[in-house]
Amino acid sequence: MEPYADVIDAYAAFAREVGADSATFRSWAEAVVEDPEVVAWIGSLPGIKQQPNLVFAAARWHGVPAPGPYRNLREALLADGAAGPIRATILARATQTNEVGRLATLVPAFARIAAEQEQPGRPLALLEAGASAGLCLYPDRWGYAWQTDTGEVLLGAEPRLSCRVKGTAPLPAELPSIGWRGGIDLHPLAVTDADQMGWLEQLVWPEHDDRRTRLRQAVGVARDDPPRLVAGDLIAELPRMVREASGHGTVVVFHSAVIAYLEPAERERFDRLMRGLVAEGACHWVSNESKTVLPGVTASGPEIPAAKPTFVLGIDGRAVAHTHGHGRSMHWFG
Repeated sequence: MEPYADVIDAYAAFAREVGADSATFRSWAEAVVEDPEVVAWIGSLPGIKQQPNLVFAAARWHGVPAPGPYRNLREALLADGAAGPIRATILARATQTNEVGRLATLVPAFARIAAEQEQPGRPLALLEAGASAGLCLYPDRWGYAWQTDTGEVLLGAEPRLSCRVKGTAPLPAELPSIGWRGGIDLHPLAVTDADQMGWLEQLVWPEHDDRRTRLRQAVGVARDDPPRLVAGDLIAELPRMVREASGHGTVVVFHSAVIAYLEPAERERFDRLMRGLVAEGACHWVSNESKTVLPGVTASGPEIPAAKPTFVLGIDGRAVAHTHGHGRSMHWFG
């Protein structure tokens, strides 16, 4: 979704994108679009804070049941006023979901980079832009189950991340070798902080018990071997962090559902920065964002129908696959 869109447009788009993945959030978003009072309440928030998942999560954080009827959400928001606890939570928190299921779509991209690097066998140094708690920095600590047209491809032990695959994706025979892992975020989350991890669970959609279980497993993995997380602006910190990572392996800067939260002009700056770093040979770049976020990457792949929600997976600025936002499926064409 587009975090900076008009409230009605944003919630209508969210309802379409959620589709069958969350009946609760689809019905809530559709109802918001038809409810001028709630639209006005949401519209009184700062632009970046109006996004559906943040508003819905804050309401649930303060007791609105989900799954549950829209009337409960409506009553809670309209009763919250200008200085209520729901509004305070929205203003204080962010949608740092850290969905590790996306690793099932990212690992093939990492595998291609590893296979084509100049020094065969050199480990990867993973640098995540918008890392949140750093839960996606452990692709080597998960197993994978890719369902292809010719059968299931298994890699690693349980727990395995599952993904339906179309096309000839470079599914690896070995887990990636990671020599270093680090990340940048405006407000990194600590896996040892119960409140922060509770908020991450709240951001998982109501019906997604499998994702909640996976999130708890991912938190356990990160607690055993915490990554290096730096607080700061992505564009300002990336070049320095790339240099730091370069001493530990082939640097791969990656991000997933993060760049949408930059303002449009900043997205363009980020795109230029990454293309420059790639051209210099400083790093590789793996992007996984909604189709409208990085137009240059999206345009390098097959045309996407306007009504089709999808993420676009890119390697070094070129689209290689269309992916499900939570990593459940991937169509590889690159």
